[in-house]
Amino acid sequence: MLVQFFLGLKNSGIPVTTRELLDVLEGLQQRLAFMDVDEFYQLARLCMVKDEKYYDRFDLAFARYFSELSDLDDIIEAMIPDDWLRREFMKQLSDEEKAQIKSMGGLDKLIEEFKKRLEEQKGRHAGGNKWIGTGGTSPYGHSGYNPEGIRIGGESMNKKATKVWERRDFKNLDDSVELGTRNIKVALRRLRKFARTGATEELDIGDTISSTAKNAGLLDLKMVPERHNAVKVLLFFDVGGSMDPFIKVCEELFSAARTEFKHMEYFYFHNFIYESVWDNNVRRHMERISLLDVMHKYSSDYKIIFVGDAAMSPYEIAQPGGSVEHWNEESGAVWMKRLKDTYHKVVWINPTPPEEWRWTHSIHMVEEVMDGHMYPMTLAGLEAAMTYLAK
Repeated sequence: MLVQFFLGLKNSGIPVTTRELLDVLEGLQQRLAFMDVDEFYQLARLCMVKDEKYYDRFDLAFARYFSELSDLDDIIEAMIPDDWLRREFMKQLSDEEKAQIKSMGGLDKLIEEFKKRLEEQKGRHAGGNKWIGTGGTSPYGHSGYNPEGIRIGGESMNKKATKVWERRDFKNLDDSVELGTRNIKVALRRLRKFARTGATEELDIGDTISSTAKNAGLLDLKMVPERHNAVKVLLFFDVGGSMDPFIKVCEELFSAARTEFKHMEYFYFHNFIYESVWDNNVRRHMERISLLDVMHKYSSDYKIIFVGDAAMSPYEIAQPGGSVEHWNEESGAVWMKRLKDTYHKVVWINPTPPEEWRWTHSIHMVEEVMDGHMYPMTLAGLEAAMTYLAK
């Protein structure tokens, strides 16, 4: 049955419970998936996976479990009890189809003959009326014709197969893979605080139903302002030098953030934060923005996100005059403390792989200045950072 499949999911690190297993069984009883492994895959994933980051683990566990089943009967038994499955299957057939299957000796005989020919056959076969292959009139294979067949691979041509077996390829989506804009958006959605603002242009379904009922069934539409993510974000990007290899992923993060956060402002810095930042890299030497002005302009309820590899000379963090571009009267650590005193939640996102952090002393220094709130630029890292900012 499905107990081993359930345990396989747990062993793969997917947080499934007995409740999800019971939901799958209920779905099978309601015939949401019937004699189709693809349908069962969709049903099981819908019931058992509550977070997109576990999709690839589910796919791998699913493929591993079904590949380990030894034959057709094992897979059928794993999905639905044998006697129930066969009884329900026969209900779906017309009298003509039942007669055709009976001509082969019944469903049991059909499956038995299928397994027997698999054991006997050597090599690929095309055409003919006996071996498992492509084309031809054998009951087994694909792209041929037999009203009582079992299709093996390929694509159905005559839609007459009693069973369908396909090779399945599943896409990876995990919290340790390289990020793309879509994955970043998924992670950034952890940081949400909805509020209704603007014109009343969204239908309030609950109020509409209640008002219509009170109005003796006469439709009474109720509108409310559209909900928007009310979170406010200041995004600071490190640019130039050692950040050049991370331009693409930073662009993807920037694109995703602009989509997810209605209230977002962005600035640039080099290596570490000092008394000024800029919002245009082309004119950064002529048009600087005072960090004090930023702190005075944007209220303390803004969430602060720094993006940088934190790879620099330790003097750039700890000493006055440590900046490689100008003479800074006060150290970067002093300016970071001012920023943290103004804003309650500040995080640092590091695109450098975490396993390489220990080789760079400045990364440890920045991590200490950030009180440990440095996170890797992975799906899991971004989710952890957004969860902290949302508290």
